[in-house]
Amino acid sequence: MASAGMQILAFILALLGVFGATVATLLPNWKVSADVGSNIITAISQMQGLWMDCTWYSTGMFSCTLKYSVLSLPAYLQTARTTMVLSCVLAALGLCLASLGLKCTLWGGGRQAKGRTALASGACFVLAGVLCLVPASWFTNEVITSFLDSSVPESSKFEPGGAVYVAFVSAGFLFAGGSIFCTSCPSKREAPLLLSSPDKLLQQQQHLHHQTQLRQEQLLHPDQPLQESMHPEQLHQDQLHPEQQFSGPLQPPPPDSRAGYSLQDYV
Repeated sequence: MASAGMQILAFILALLGVFGATVATLLPNWKVSADVGSNIITAISQMQGLWMDCTWYSTGMFSCTLKYSVLSLPAYLQTARTTMVLSCVLAALGLCLASLGLKCTLWGGGRQAKGRTALASGACFVLAGVLCLVPASWFTNEVITSFLDSSVPESSKFEPGGAVYVAFVSAGFLFAGGSIFCTSCPSKREAPLLLSSPDKLLQQQQHLHHQTQLRQEQLLHPDQPLQESMHPEQLHQDQLHPEQQFSGPLQPPPPDSRAGYSLQDYV
């Protein structure tokens, strides 16, 4: 089971992953124009993101255009939009659950409840990392394939931008934090001990109470020998069935006092 320090480290990693996934979703530089051939001396730099396309000029000015039509976008871009938004939502939900499952917090219930909550938050982080990794990988594959295609003109070639690398790093942070939180679930060996500890404590209290009563009786009646310390249930059974003390196979039953008399003794 993960310690409190490891859980804090996992929470920080997950927080960085959530922040990075959100920033990567909003950045417009998922792919940037490649400086190859005649584009090296161009005064225009183009960037394309999930939500807008931007153009930078050598004068320092830039202009951005939002992508309003969803159906006109390619399949990989539509998938990247959907999965990145779901990744951010799941990661935010994981942060809420992780704040309840941390051992260093006072809210969130008992030990077992915190363990289950931390496990649920770890699952959310891992799933968010998968949803962040899939669009980044697919988007990168499409950009590289288009770049290596000889039929595409040099002015239309792009290369992966900074937002793709931020998405990859954020997915790694989410995977690391989620993996640590997934180890916070209490093992099966700890469950019986947690359940049986109150019964053991009650038995010990009963045994100590019985020994205290025996000492008090010894002080009140010093002539009587102190009885052997036994469990209260055993003493109770012996008091209810005293004849069972001689019922063993090695101990014969007590002799009857009338066995030695005959009828002639009374005639």
